[in-house]
Amino acid sequence: MARQRKKVREKGKLKLSSYFKKIDDDAKVAIVTDLGVRAAFPKRIKGMSGKVLGSRGKFKIVQIKDGNKMKTFIIHPVHLKLL
Repeated sequence: MARQRKKVREKGKLKLSSYFKKIDDDAKVAIVTDLGVRAAFPKRIKGMSGKVLGSRGKFKIVQIKDGNKMKTFIIHPVHLKLL
């Protein structure tokens, strides 16, 4: 069951340091959705880890193995956590 709301002490907060964080190419990242920012990627990839291939504007291009296939997703750094 996916968590669909923030905890009481986190409500209304959007940490600016997480919004503007720098993630280098070839970095290993985990996908952790921040519920305060709209996530435009499938919920099934939440919790998966992958590799950053590059960037497209403010967003990062992340390569993830989904089943037997390698797939690329464009994800905002707010939803990425360095491993």
